[in-house]
Amino acid sequence: MLGIEGWKPEWHHDAEALAATHRHMFVRLIGRKLRSSWLMWDVAQRGWFADGPVILDFGLSHVEITHRKFDECAITWDHIDMARPIDWYEHFDWRADPNAALRKARGRQLRAVNIIEHTTSADWRPRVLHAVEFLFDGARLAIYNAMDENGITDVPESDLPPTIHWRRVHIA
Repeated sequence: MLGIEGWKPEWHHDAEALAATHRHMFVRLIGRKLRSSWLMWDVAQRGWFADGPVILDFGLSHVEITHRKFDECAITWDHIDMARPIDWYEHFDWRADPNAALRKARGRQLRAVNIIEHTTSADWRPRVLHAVEFLFDGARLAIYNAMDENGITDVPESDLPPTIHWRRVHIA
């Protein structure tokens, strides 16, 4: 997928199912420091290709997170070898720590991981999977669904819009 050899994401749109599937792996990361992060880089456009996975390296293993469509998220573990070329249109590469929010979390110890859902009054979709949230010593990082691509934010919880209702599903 996306020219990334060996990467086979499994998509989820339910926070509990996503948390249950990956809890055993996230538990192993608690207390570890974020060593680096990687983004898929569009060399021709000179910028982040937000459709590609966001990779967080904790030394023990790295977690690969990506979003698509309205509320789908896939988490994989150690599938992507950033030393291998991306075989897709010949102008993509991996870049280490190119985002300020990711750099702010680097070197900090991981304290908790949550899945965040946006709760709505819609009968057809009362909960929408929104983000994977990482709480570090002194930093918050969320990899979120930016409408069919990834978004990254380090906005503190206290600064989130009060008119939007959130639900957290604790993973680790």
